[in-house]
Amino acid sequence: MARVGLVGGLGPEATLDYYRRLITGWRREDPLSSPSIVIDSVDDKVAMRLAEHDRPALTEYILESLHRLHGAGARFGAITSNTSHLVFDRVAKRSPVPLVSIVEVCIAEARRLSLKRLALFGTRFVMDARLYPAAAHPHGIQIVVPSEPERIWLHDRYVGELVKGDFRDETRRGVVAMAERLRDAKGIDGVILGGTELPLLMRDPTIAGLPALDTTGLHVAAILERVRA
Repeated sequence: MARVGLVGGLGPEATLDYYRRLITGWRREDPLSSPSIVIDSVDDKVAMRLAEHDRPALTEYILESLHRLHGAGARFGAITSNTSHLVFDRVAKRSPVPLVSIVEVCIAEARRLSLKRLALFGTRFVMDARLYPAAAHPHGIQIVVPSEPERIWLHDRYVGELVKGDFRDETRRGVVAMAERLRDAKGIDGVILGGTELPLLMRDPTIAGLPALDTTGLHVAAILERVRA
């Protein structure tokens, strides 16, 4: 069994969700044992500030965590945050352990479902970045983001509510309404929950009648496959 190292705390609610899902997913197939997991919890406020102002420093911040995980015996790693994947390529080149990309596993699932035009919801850093479009474009998949006022609205609720574990029905309804508008105006055929707190808010497998790609769940499945390899 390979030991996985999680860069956690980005934020705490998402990290708890990863841990629960990893344990539950493992025990479905092997109820007599548990996966080997180590977690290095970093400061989500520091990471968010660096994501906005200093991406090279964010790279170093994540690398420090990965070196601690490597020292704890991790054979491979995963970053429990879409926003921190903004520096994934730079981190992966220097990481002491191989990494499983949340973006790659999400696009792989979109291809499996033959989806071609996906809305992307997450922090404004993720929605404004080339992170998902760059991964999707080679496969003929288009990424559609909400309007600027909607991106600001979602980002404010993400950092003001979701990261703090505050999941409100009002916010849930607002996310569904955004998906409905993009479905009707832009012809999206699916929604990427491109923030690992979003699946804790949007628990149904569909949004506005469209498949919701749960990046946490897809990442966890890929991690478990790697642990079992």
